[in-house]
Amino acid sequence: MAILERFGDIIKANINVLLEKMEDPEKMIDQYLEDMMKDLAEVKQSTAEVIAEETRTKRLVEQNEAEVAKYNEFAKKALVAGNEDDARTFINKKQELENAGAGLMTAYAAAHENAIKMRQMHDKLTADIETLRARRQVIKSKVKVAKTQETLNEATQATKKIAGAKSAFERMEDKANRMLDEANAMAELNMEPIDEAKALEEKYAKMGNASVDDEISKLKEELGL
Repeated sequence: MAILERFGDIIKANINVLLEKMEDPEKMIDQYLEDMMKDLAEVKQSTAEVIAEETRTKRLVEQNEAEVAKYNEFAKKALVAGNEDDARTFINKKQELENAGAGLMTAYAAAHENAIKMRQMHDKLTADIETLRARRQVIKSKVKVAKTQETLNEATQATKKIAGAKSAFERMEDKANRMLDEANAMAELNMEPIDEAKALEEKYAKMGNASVDDEISKLKEELGL
């Protein structure tokens, strides 16, 4: 049956391999679960049909066996009544039913085997879905943690950039201070040298003026002024 092969492939699918190929595990795991639920609905319907066929063929087998038993009893009664020809008629009917029963048994055996396989696949797919449901939250939690870690990594990189910018700022500040110090030093060097003699000239010039005044005072005293 094609459907058996199809759902056999579904059951054999490796969930981990599929997850590795997903771009967004958190969204894709929900999509995968939804797809599996659709597959499960189809498997349920197919399983119900196969089990119904098994039940129908089993009922036909049982009915055939009952008919065989019935005509066997009629043959016995005919023999007891001394009607061998009637007994032969019943035996012929019984053999016809037995021949038909062999075909019914073959059909039932095939239907029974198909029903077992479908039931197994149904149960396996159901178990896979339940497993995936349980793992879904774990997977989503891991994705959230991964995204948080990515945010932390980005923040760490930003912090490093800020630290680098701060270091560069401090280097520029040091350079500016050095430039200012150099400019001040150059300004001092560009100033005219101090003439010490001229600096003392004013001092002693004032002292000369004081001597003139003293002489004037002395002259006045001599003149009686």
